[in-house]
Amino acid sequence: MGVRVSKLPAPDAAETEPLSEGLYIVATPIGNLGDITLRAIDVLRRADVIACEDTRVTGKLLKAIGADTRMQRYDDHASGDVRTALIERARGEAVALVSDAGTPLVSDPGYRLVREAREAGIDVTTIPGACAAVAGLTLSGLPNDRFLFAGFLPVKEKARGEALAELAGVEATLVFYETGPRLERSLTAIAEVWPNREVAVARELTKLHEECRTATASDLAEHYAAHPPKGEIVLLVGPPAETAPEADPDELLRGALEHMSVSKAAKEVAKATGLDRQTLYARAVELRGE
Repeated sequence: MGVRVSKLPAPDAAETEPLSEGLYIVATPIGNLGDITLRAIDVLRRADVIACEDTRVTGKLLKAIGADTRMQRYDDHASGDVRTALIERARGEAVALVSDAGTPLVSDPGYRLVREAREAGIDVTTIPGACAAVAGLTLSGLPNDRFLFAGFLPVKEKARGEALAELAGVEATLVFYETGPRLERSLTAIAEVWPNREVAVARELTKLHEECRTATASDLAEHYAAHPPKGEIVLLVGPPAETAPEADPDELLRGALEHMSVSKAAKEVAKATGLDRQTLYARAVELRGE
Protein backbone atom coordinates (compact mmCIF):
# COMPACT_ATOMS: atom_id res chain seq x y z
CA MET A 1 0.00 0.00 0.00
CA GLY A 2 1.14 3.55 -0.65
CA VAL A 3 0.87 4.72 2.94
CA ARG A 4 1.18 8.48 3.41
CA VAL A 5 -0.12 8.85 6.96
CA SER A 6 1.81 8.20 10.15
CA LYS A 7 -1.03 7.97 12.68
CA LEU A 8 -4.59 6.69 12.73
CA PRO A 9 -7.15 7.31 15.48
CA ALA A 10 -6.78 5.19 18.59
CA PRO A 11 -9.83 3.29 19.89
CA ASP A 12 -12.11 5.38 22.11
CA ALA A 13 -14.52 4.38 24.82
CA ALA A 14 -17.40 3.88 22.37
CA GLU A 15 -15.42 1.21 20.57
CA THR A 16 -15.47 -1.05 23.60
CA GLU A 17 -19.17 -1.73 22.98
CA PRO A 18 -19.90 -4.74 20.74
CA LEU A 19 -21.30 -4.21 17.26
CA SER A 20 -24.81 -5.33 16.48
CA GLU A 21 -25.03 -8.71 14.82
CA GLY A 22 -25.18 -8.85 11.05
CA LEU A 23 -23.06 -8.59 7.92
CA TYR A 24 -21.00 -5.43 7.33
CA ILE A 25 -19.69 -4.64 3.83
CA VAL A 26 -16.52 -2.62 4.45
CA ALA A 27 -14.61 -0.69 1.77
CA THR A 28 -10.84 -0.55 2.31
CA PRO A 29 -8.12 1.65 0.75
CA ILE A 30 -6.98 0.99 -2.84
CA GLY A 31 -3.46 2.26 -2.19
CA ASN A 32 -3.24 5.11 0.28
CA LEU A 33 -4.03 4.03 3.83
CA GLY A 34 -5.22 7.55 4.58
CA ASP A 35 -8.34 6.87 2.49
CA ILE A 36 -9.81 4.46 5.02
CA THR A 37 -12.85 5.95 6.74
CA LEU A 38 -13.25 6.37 10.49
CA ARG A 39 -16.36 4.21 10.29
CA ALA A 40 -14.46 1.42 8.53
CA ILE A 41 -11.75 1.50 11.22
CA ASP A 42 -14.41 1.27 13.92
CA VAL A 43 -16.17 -1.70 12.32
CA LEU A 44 -12.97 -3.62 11.59
CA ARG A 45 -11.77 -3.14 15.17
CA ARG A 46 -15.04 -4.26 16.73
CA ALA A 47 -16.18 -7.02 14.35
CA ASP A 48 -16.15 -10.59 15.65
CA VAL A 49 -14.68 -11.94 12.41
CA ILE A 50 -13.52 -10.49 9.08
CA ALA A 51 -14.15 -12.44 5.87
CA CYS A 52 -11.37 -11.53 3.42
CA GLU A 53 -9.78 -12.62 0.15
CA ASP A 54 -6.24 -12.90 1.50
CA THR A 55 -5.48 -12.89 5.22
CA ARG A 56 -1.94 -11.63 4.56
CA VAL A 57 -3.18 -8.52 2.76
CA THR A 58 -5.95 -7.79 5.26
CA GLY A 59 -3.60 -8.59 8.12
CA LYS A 60 -1.34 -5.69 7.10
CA LEU A 61 -4.31 -3.33 7.12
CA LEU A 62 -5.46 -4.55 10.53
CA LYS A 63 -1.98 -4.07 11.97
CA ALA A 64 -1.91 -0.51 10.64
CA ILE A 65 -5.22 0.40 12.29
CA GLY A 66 -4.48 -1.39 15.56
CA ALA A 67 -7.01 -4.19 15.17
CA ASP A 68 -6.53 -7.83 16.17
CA THR A 69 -9.85 -9.12 14.81
CA ARG A 70 -9.98 -12.74 13.75
CA MET A 71 -9.89 -13.29 9.97
CA GLN A 72 -11.43 -16.00 7.80
CA ARG A 73 -10.63 -16.50 4.14
CA TYR A 74 -13.54 -16.00 1.76
CA ASP A 75 -12.80 -15.78 -1.97
CA ASP A 76 -13.83 -17.16 -5.38
CA HIS A 77 -12.92 -20.67 -4.29
CA ALA A 78 -14.88 -20.66 -1.03
CA SER A 79 -17.46 -23.43 -0.82
CA GLY A 80 -21.14 -23.02 -0.14
CA ASP A 81 -20.53 -24.49 3.31
CA VAL A 82 -18.15 -21.63 4.16
CA ARG A 83 -20.76 -19.13 3.04
CA THR A 84 -23.49 -20.84 5.04
CA ALA A 85 -21.28 -20.86 8.15
CA LEU A 86 -20.61 -17.11 7.82
CA ILE A 87 -24.33 -16.41 7.46
CA GLU A 88 -25.15 -18.49 10.51
CA ARG A 89 -22.46 -16.68 12.46
CA ALA A 90 -23.91 -13.31 11.39
CA ARG A 91 -27.15 -14.22 13.15
CA GLY A 92 -25.50 -13.60 16.51
CA GLU A 93 -22.21 -11.81 15.75
CA ALA A 94 -20.79 -9.01 13.64
CA VAL A 95 -19.24 -10.36 10.42
CA ALA A 96 -17.29 -7.88 8.28
CA LEU A 97 -16.64 -8.54 4.59
CA VAL A 98 -13.65 -6.90 2.87
CA SER A 99 -11.80 -7.34 -0.41
CA ASP A 100 -8.03 -6.98 -0.83
CA ALA A 101 -8.59 -3.35 -1.82
CA GLY A 102 -11.52 -1.07 -2.49
CA THR A 103 -15.23 -1.77 -2.26
CA PRO A 104 -16.34 -5.41 -1.85
CA LEU A 105 -18.65 -6.89 -4.49
CA VAL A 106 -17.14 -4.72 -7.27
CA SER A 107 -15.58 -7.45 -9.41
CA ASP A 108 -15.24 -9.93 -6.53
CA PRO A 109 -17.28 -12.87 -5.18
CA GLY A 110 -19.05 -11.16 -2.27
CA TYR A 111 -22.43 -10.76 -3.92
CA ARG A 112 -23.39 -14.39 -3.22
CA LEU A 113 -22.78 -13.90 0.48
CA VAL A 114 -24.81 -10.69 0.55
CA ARG A 115 -27.67 -12.18 -1.47
CA GLU A 116 -27.96 -15.26 0.72
CA ALA A 117 -27.62 -13.22 3.90
CA ARG A 118 -30.52 -11.00 2.83
CA GLU A 119 -32.59 -14.05 1.92
CA ALA A 120 -31.87 -15.43 5.40
CA GLY A 121 -33.10 -12.24 7.04
CA ILE A 122 -29.65 -11.11 8.19
CA ASP A 123 -29.11 -7.36 8.60
CA VAL A 124 -26.66 -6.13 5.94
CA THR A 125 -24.90 -2.78 6.41
CA THR A 126 -22.62 -1.04 3.91
CA ILE A 127 -19.58 0.98 4.96
CA PRO A 128 -18.72 2.92 1.76
CA GLY A 129 -15.28 4.12 0.78
CA ALA A 130 -12.64 3.87 -1.94
CA CYS A 131 -13.46 2.29 -5.32
CA ALA A 132 -10.89 2.08 -8.13
CA ALA A 133 -13.50 2.24 -10.90
CA VAL A 134 -14.94 5.52 -9.61
CA ALA A 135 -11.50 6.95 -8.84
CA GLY A 136 -10.35 6.20 -12.39
CA LEU A 137 -13.48 7.76 -13.84
CA THR A 138 -12.95 10.99 -11.91
CA LEU A 139 -9.36 11.27 -13.15
CA SER A 140 -10.04 10.45 -16.80
CA GLY A 141 -11.90 13.57 -17.85
CA LEU A 142 -14.21 11.35 -19.91
CA PRO A 143 -17.99 11.92 -19.82
CA ASN A 144 -19.33 10.61 -16.52
CA ASP A 145 -23.04 11.38 -16.71
CA ARG A 146 -23.45 7.78 -17.89
CA PHE A 147 -20.95 4.97 -17.44
CA LEU A 148 -20.91 1.19 -17.52
CA PHE A 149 -18.59 -0.90 -15.37
CA ALA A 150 -17.76 -4.04 -17.36
CA GLY A 151 -15.21 -5.78 -15.12
CA PHE A 152 -12.23 -7.52 -16.75
CA LEU A 153 -12.11 -8.15 -20.50
CA PRO A 154 -11.73 -11.84 -21.44
CA VAL A 155 -8.19 -13.18 -21.75
CA LYS A 156 -8.66 -14.98 -25.07
CA GLU A 157 -8.53 -12.86 -28.21
CA LYS A 158 -11.79 -14.09 -29.76
CA ALA A 159 -13.80 -13.71 -26.56
CA ARG A 160 -12.29 -10.27 -25.96
CA GLY A 161 -13.32 -9.13 -29.45
CA GLU A 162 -16.84 -10.46 -28.94
CA ALA A 163 -17.13 -8.65 -25.61
CA LEU A 164 -16.08 -5.35 -27.19
CA ALA A 165 -18.48 -5.83 -30.11
CA GLU A 166 -21.31 -6.42 -27.65
CA LEU A 167 -20.53 -3.11 -25.94
CA ALA A 168 -20.12 -1.11 -29.16
CA GLY A 169 -23.55 0.47 -29.09
CA VAL A 170 -23.49 1.50 -25.43
CA GLU A 171 -23.72 5.28 -25.32
CA ALA A 172 -21.72 5.68 -22.12
CA THR A 173 -18.15 5.67 -20.92
CA LEU A 174 -16.99 2.06 -20.47
CA VAL A 175 -14.96 1.18 -17.39
CA PHE A 176 -12.81 -1.97 -17.23
CA TYR A 177 -10.33 -3.40 -14.77
CA GLU A 178 -7.07 -4.65 -16.26
CA THR A 179 -3.65 -5.93 -15.21
CA GLY A 180 -0.26 -4.66 -16.32
CA PRO A 181 0.73 -7.74 -18.37
CA ARG A 182 -2.58 -7.72 -20.30
CA LEU A 183 -2.95 -3.97 -20.86
CA GLU A 184 -1.21 -3.72 -24.25
CA ARG A 185 -3.28 -6.56 -25.75
CA SER A 186 -6.53 -5.02 -24.52
CA LEU A 187 -5.57 -1.61 -25.90
CA THR A 188 -4.69 -3.18 -29.26
CA ALA A 189 -8.09 -4.90 -29.36
CA ILE A 190 -9.87 -1.66 -28.52
CA ALA A 191 -7.93 0.15 -31.26
CA GLU A 192 -9.17 -2.41 -33.80
CA VAL A 193 -12.81 -1.87 -32.85
CA TRP A 194 -12.85 1.83 -31.88
CA PRO A 195 -9.82 3.52 -33.49
CA ASN A 196 -11.03 7.06 -32.79
CA ARG A 197 -12.55 6.85 -29.35
CA GLU A 198 -10.82 8.59 -26.47
CA VAL A 199 -9.29 6.10 -24.05
CA ALA A 200 -7.82 6.60 -20.59
CA VAL A 201 -5.49 4.43 -18.53
CA ALA A 202 -5.49 5.16 -14.78
CA ARG A 203 -2.91 3.36 -12.65
CA GLU A 204 -1.16 3.51 -9.28
CA LEU A 205 -4.35 5.15 -8.02
CA THR A 206 -3.93 7.08 -4.73
CA LYS A 207 -0.26 6.10 -4.59
CA LEU A 208 2.88 8.21 -4.97
CA HIS A 209 3.18 7.63 -8.73
CA GLU A 210 -0.52 7.91 -9.62
CA GLU A 211 -1.05 8.64 -13.30
CA CYS A 212 -3.81 8.91 -15.86
CA ARG A 213 -2.99 9.01 -19.59
CA THR A 214 -5.61 9.86 -22.20
CA ALA A 215 -5.20 9.28 -25.95
CA THR A 216 -6.38 6.88 -28.65
CA ALA A 217 -6.05 3.20 -27.85
CA SER A 218 -3.30 2.72 -30.47
CA ASP A 219 -1.22 5.56 -29.05
CA LEU A 220 -1.59 4.20 -25.53
CA ALA A 221 -0.72 0.67 -26.69
CA GLU A 222 2.48 2.02 -28.24
CA HIS A 223 3.37 3.90 -25.04
CA TYR A 224 2.83 0.94 -22.72
CA ALA A 225 4.65 -1.42 -25.08
CA ALA A 226 7.71 0.76 -24.48
CA HIS A 227 6.93 1.30 -20.78
CA PRO A 228 5.37 -1.93 -19.42
CA PRO A 229 3.14 -1.08 -16.44
CA LYS A 230 2.76 -3.03 -13.22
CA GLY A 231 -0.14 -3.53 -10.86
CA GLU A 232 -3.86 -3.19 -11.36
CA ILE A 233 -5.27 -0.67 -13.81
CA VAL A 234 -8.54 1.06 -14.62
CA LEU A 235 -9.07 1.19 -18.39
CA LEU A 236 -11.74 3.57 -19.67
CA VAL A 237 -13.22 4.08 -23.14
CA GLY A 238 -15.20 7.19 -24.03
CA PRO A 239 -18.69 6.91 -25.54
CA PRO A 240 -19.32 6.91 -29.30
CA ALA A 241 -19.01 10.29 -30.95
CA GLU A 242 -22.24 11.90 -32.06
CA THR A 243 -22.69 11.68 -35.83
CA ALA A 244 -23.38 14.96 -37.54
CA PRO A 245 -26.88 15.01 -39.12
CA GLU A 246 -25.50 15.60 -42.62
CA ALA A 247 -23.14 12.62 -42.43
CA ASP A 248 -25.18 9.71 -43.78
CA PRO A 249 -23.19 6.49 -43.13
CA ASP A 250 -24.82 4.70 -46.08
CA GLU A 251 -23.86 7.49 -48.47
CA LEU A 252 -20.32 7.56 -47.11
CA LEU A 253 -20.06 3.79 -47.48
CA ARG A 254 -21.42 3.84 -51.04
CA GLY A 255 -18.88 6.47 -52.00
CA ALA A 256 -16.03 4.56 -50.39
CA LEU A 257 -17.06 1.25 -51.98
CA GLU A 258 -16.62 2.73 -55.44
CA HIS A 259 -12.86 2.55 -55.03
CA MET A 260 -12.22 0.49 -51.89
CA SER A 261 -12.74 -3.01 -50.56
CA VAL A 262 -15.51 -3.61 -48.01
CA SER A 263 -13.01 -3.79 -45.17
CA LYS A 264 -11.20 -0.62 -46.20
CA ALA A 265 -14.45 1.27 -46.72
CA ALA A 266 -15.71 0.33 -43.26
CA LYS A 267 -12.40 1.41 -41.73
CA GLU A 268 -12.38 4.79 -43.46
CA VAL A 269 -16.00 5.58 -42.61
CA ALA A 270 -15.40 4.55 -39.01
CA LYS A 271 -12.54 7.04 -38.83
CA ALA A 272 -14.67 9.78 -40.35
CA THR A 273 -17.76 9.24 -38.20
CA GLY A 274 -16.61 7.54 -35.01
CA LEU A 275 -19.13 4.75 -35.63
CA ASP A 276 -18.36 1.12 -34.86
CA ARG A 277 -16.26 -0.45 -37.64
CA GLN A 278 -17.77 -3.93 -37.35
CA THR A 279 -21.29 -2.53 -37.70
CA LEU A 280 -20.19 -0.49 -40.72
CA TYR A 281 -18.52 -3.57 -42.23
CA ALA A 282 -21.75 -5.56 -42.01
CA ARG A 283 -23.66 -2.70 -43.62
CA ALA A 284 -21.03 -2.35 -46.37
CA VAL A 285 -21.45 -6.04 -47.23
CA GLU A 286 -25.20 -5.44 -47.58
CA LEU A 287 -24.69 -2.38 -49.77
CA ARG A 288 -22.23 -4.16 -52.05
CA GLY A 289 -24.75 -6.93 -52.57
CA GLU A 290 -27.53 -4.53 -53.66
